[in-house]
Amino acid sequence: MVPQLRYGNKNLYVVALAGGVGGAKMAHGFAKALERSQIPAENLTVTVNIGDDFEHLGLTICPDLDTVCYTLAGIENPKTGWGRANESWKAMEAVERLGGPTWFRLGDRDVGLHLERTHRLRLGESLSQVTRDFCHLLGISSQVLPVSDDRVPTRVYTSLGELSFQEYFVYYHCAPKVTGFSFEGVENAMPAPGVIEALDTADLVVICPSNPWVSIDPILAVPGILQAVKQKRVVAVSPIIGGQTVKGPAAKMFTELGIQPSPLAVTRHYAGLLQGFILDQADHLLSSQIKELGMDTLVTNTLMNSPEDRVQLAMQVLDFAANLQNH
Repeated sequence: MVPQLRYGNKNLYVVALAGGVGGAKMAHGFAKALERSQIPAENLTVTVNIGDDFEHLGLTICPDLDTVCYTLAGIENPKTGWGRANESWKAMEAVERLGGPTWFRLGDRDVGLHLERTHRLRLGESLSQVTRDFCHLLGISSQVLPVSDDRVPTRVYTSLGELSFQEYFVYYHCAPKVTGFSFEGVENAMPAPGVIEALDTADLVVICPSNPWVSIDPILAVPGILQAVKQKRVVAVSPIIGGQTVKGPAAKMFTELGIQPSPLAVTRHYAGLLQGFILDQADHLLSSQIKELGMDTLVTNTLMNSPEDRVQLAMQVLDFAANLQNH
């Protein structure tokens, strides 16, 4: 029998806060878990970080949005987790031959999406409108929303000075020592249409295994988001396993900021926000310390090496959250 994931007698509504490859995989797991439980895909809203967004070669690039959309559509590059499968690179080869910047590589199909998005944004459409249309055309039934239609670029303070996120992440390969972060203009940003409404409807908010500093914090920093999240049942999946991250610089960032990277550090980062926390079996000894912070824990395999791993983790997270004591 297919397990049914329901809160009481009504369908489950889930909001996932996501950024990066880990967030995209987790979102895909939730979409498939709801599908297996015969819950409408529309009951999942993925609210995505926009702090990574930037302009390159005159195009508006939204790395986290695109990674989430490509993954939900099943067309992501399975080796990297980002970009598209079966990609070609003729455009970049031409840019390189002409002496242009190629430090941020864009595949040909990816360029096509960026061209159309940039064109429509310049015509006056919002990022959330364009994203909704792209999801429809890519066959994605779940709702994918940028946290805001406003620009809120992440600035990284480093040993080399202040850098844009993509300069730090791609151009310098995360090498400079990090000293802090800011989200430019966030105090004047507004949640994109549908974001607060989804949070108001949600039975559960899940913070995906995304970088707390540069994937989740930019979402929670948008005025109105944190307040809305605090009204809900919230659980988080640790992006740290055995002191390391599967992808990305989160563990390095914790260390450089003087914090030992661990699931315990992640729970402290989200202090006062969580009722439940999911950590990997490799860190099971930390479960009791996390419980002392006032939340329940689930210890399981959080590595998502295959699509089936994603679904199994998502099912466990949803079942765990359903059994949490009401807050």
